[in-house]
Amino acid sequence: MPFTAAAQEIGTLFQNASLIFAGDAMQHKLQLDEAKGKDGKYSYSNWYRHISGAVKEADIAVANLETPIYSSGFSGYPTFCAPDSFLHAMVDAGFNVILFANNHCFDKGAKGARYTLDLLDSLGVAHCGVYRNIEERNERYPLIIERGGIKVAILNYTYSTNGNSVPKPMIVNLIDKPTIIKDIAKAKSKGADAIIACMHWGNEYVKIPPQNIRELSAWLIDQGVDHIIGNHPHVVQPIEIRDDRNSPDKHAVAYSTGNLVSNMSLRGTDGGVIIRMNLRKVLNYTRVSSLKYLLTWIAPKSHTSRRDFTILPARTTKFKKNGKAQQKLELFIKDTEELFRKHNKGDIEEFTIDSVLVE
Repeated sequence: MPFTAAAQEIGTLFQNASLIFAGDAMQHKLQLDEAKGKDGKYSYSNWYRHISGAVKEADIAVANLETPIYSSGFSGYPTFCAPDSFLHAMVDAGFNVILFANNHCFDKGAKGARYTLDLLDSLGVAHCGVYRNIEERNERYPLIIERGGIKVAILNYTYSTNGNSVPKPMIVNLIDKPTIIKDIAKAKSKGADAIIACMHWGNEYVKIPPQNIRELSAWLIDQGVDHIIGNHPHVVQPIEIRDDRNSPDKHAVAYSTGNLVSNMSLRGTDGGVIIRMNLRKVLNYTRVSSLKYLLTWIAPKSHTSRRDFTILPARTTKFKKNGKAQQKLELFIKDTEELFRKHNKGDIEEFTIDSVLVE
């Protein structure tokens, strides 16, 4: 066989897909105020300018939308509601898969949830977790995305809807074991090479996942989930590459990615991690070829009592004049380093992006 033909044949044996998973995209009242321009319009796109390059490099870029979108009645905690431009900014930054199964998805009731789904569909953005009716869920779920010859199934579940009833005939994916078992089986029947469960779970502000979450993660893997990405605690939790109990397989588990963007400021809530997962398929076997993370961070209020919600690359950001911000940034890095050093498992590396100097 000629060399070029042999090389092409060998190349078809190796297929690759890259994925990005970010944390909770939230909108508190101060964010709403800061995004509002003199013309009354809201703009969020500038907040993502430092990370959008890394996000756009990925074949699949996933984030949790922790607010419904609507045309009016915008608000922050405890009942979130954001304008269209909030979602537009995420999509413009490169996020092409939106998770919507979380405890705030029905903060604006049925009208807000439907409006959000309509906007996602109009933008051509894949999404999962909330559906207009059972027929739509049956048709669209699990979410199957094929990139680089690899079929990835994305599952999305939440522990709660904050006491808000699910308006009929709408459906939200709650953490329910019999339902999850059926969803995993359906993903396998559709030929998924990798099944990734994105779980809205755990205890807020707790950096170590409790025993019930560890047990649930083990149960998910035993049922056939390959990898798990968690959110909701609003702080970063450990990352693991876990051995399979019954095979040579390896499973990536990120218990909590923390916050992507929010107005939270308690220690640990001012940042998050972006997980970069590379999958490689050799013949019919798909595995994680690398698992890396990027630390992100949002600065506290400045001396003018305003807060800049630009998402910063924590490791490579320096503040020229704001000593308070520099100290808080270094504390976030130190805390996360210590957490990962003690509790991460497996070959997990940090990656960085271009440096940022804040005047």
